Amino acid sequence: MARKLLGVVMDPIENINYRKDTTLALLLAAQRAGYKLFYMQPQQLFLESAQPRAEMYALEVFANPDHWFTLGDCHVMDLCALDVILMRKDPPFDREYIYATYILEAAEKRGCHVVNRPQSLRDCNEKIFATEFPQCTPPLLVSRDQTRLAAFLSVHEDVIYKPLDGMGGTSIFRVKKGDQNLNVILETLTQLGQQTIMAQRFIPEIVHGDKRILVVGGNVISHCLARIPSGNDFRGNLAVGGRGVVQPLSTHDHWIAAQIAPTLVARGLLFVGLDVIGEFLTEINVTSPTCVREIDREIGSNIGDQLMAAIHAHRA
Repeated sequence: MARKLLGVVMDPIENINYRKDTTLALLLAAQRAGYKLFYMQPQQLFLESAQPRAEMYALEVFANPDHWFTLGDCHVMDLCALDVILMRKDPPFDREYIYATYILEAAEKRGCHVVNRPQSLRDCNEKIFATEFPQCTPPLLVSRDQTRLAAFLSVHEDVIYKPLDGMGGTSIFRVKKGDQNLNVILETLTQLGQQTIMAQRFIPEIVHGDKRILVVGGNVISHCLARIPSGNDFRGNLAVGGRGVVQPLSTHDHWIAAQIAPTLVARGLLFVGLDVIGEFLTEINVTSPTCVREIDREIGSNIGDQLMAAIHAHRA
């Protein structure tokens, strides 16, 4: 039987954080599952006479913090020669990211299984996608109208304003009623009314953590990573100094995930991270969800193996 082939589209593998990188955990799982691995960066994808292709390297990965990968020679290959492609490029979700999904979608149409589905990566903005589940979300507003955004603060008095395409807690502002910085914050985030942003009512339970809940092939992982803010920042993101604590999901966490999981499977989103603060869903991460390494280390799970099983089940 021919060996299965799996490609990964990601940022430079030499720059990852060995202890924390989820993509490496997934690649180690793919290798255990018998896949021969290939590595490429987004700029190496191209269409040639409608044929999706890429410059890619044979890849081998290792559970070794001092030597976690080796690359073979670079060769041009048809993307549809691969059985599976993991799209693991980090945001920003810009035009180049969208162009990459078009190329990956061409490979998908020719029989390659792309995780997550390229069309859904385009359709499911990580902030706005959450609004499809209003029973789970806090009061929020998506707009570029500064007067409307300011009125939202007048009603809710303590509000988060954030861009729709950010990650890692960047450019997120907490504003309380009466803050004299409100106008300049809205002018900056909306680029004087040219850029749509999101406002959410501030959720005080952030002090207990911004929980990352992973959903793999529609199945909810039993534990989450609660990212707890440092004492001098309201944000829990690890990238801005938050502290990660692995903990079991609450009953309400399970309820939120159950509301969303069927939609994820229907849209070909096999690996997703839900962000939950208190009892509210705040975001649905579909591009390159993280926190696998921390959860695996704490509870002895193998979330990457579960993703490989889900991929196999959905390809069957």
